[in-house]
Amino acid sequence: MPEQASPKYRRVLLKLSGEALMGEREFGLDSGTVDRIASEIKTVSELGIEVCIVVGGGNIFRGVSAASAGMDRASADYMGMLATIMNALAMQSALEGIGAQTRVLSAIPMQSVSEPYIRRRAVRHMEKGRIVIFAAGTGNPFFTTDTAAALRASEMGCDALLKATKVDGVYSADPETNPDAERYESLAYLEVLSRDLKVMDAAAVSLARENNIPILVFSIHNAGAFVDVVKGGGMYTIIS
Repeated sequence: MPEQASPKYRRVLLKLSGEALMGEREFGLDSGTVDRIASEIKTVSELGIEVCIVVGGGNIFRGVSAASAGMDRASADYMGMLATIMNALAMQSALEGIGAQTRVLSAIPMQSVSEPYIRRRAVRHMEKGRIVIFAAGTGNPFFTTDTAAALRASEMGCDALLKATKVDGVYSADPETNPDAERYESLAYLEVLSRDLKVMDAAAVSLARENNIPILVFSIHNAGAFVDVVKGGGMYTIIS
């Protein structure tokens, strides 16, 4: 198909959950998985697409579950943000190990290991062909990294937000536990919100809707899926 031959987007934001970096492990980082994802990101960058990444921290620390266990929610969320910085540095190391130029920009200033998040600086890095990794979410508690992804995609003027998950799209129920779950090819933002489909939290979907940024949900576990999706092929659900 001719539309799959060239990139469909000029600038994209990839939302990587911490869980995506675990591979088959129960927690932490799987170096093989991190290296494979880094290779795919570099391939997309070499197509001439400007790439930025928001990375989660759920493989190391999950603020919401810690808060439900009795920890102060704000403190738990800040701990989660620090976990995202660890993941961002791991992804930076993997990317630079294969020759990709990257910059980590953190919403929580941590100048020994990252640059502070400044919007114009981030845009300039991408214009120079560097892969920008946003760490520490929004820098505020009570906001998820999904919301951070929608916020950064809006600030960067991205053409699409690509949400990398365990499954190849959005389903009516969890396909791993419900074999009858229906897979959607496309959805409207308001459908996701009204049906309470657990794709991203409501704040993230609303922000993407306000700024007219399509959300593409695909499986990062399918090798080559990220490259296929930015070319307009592969398996994914589009929310627009």
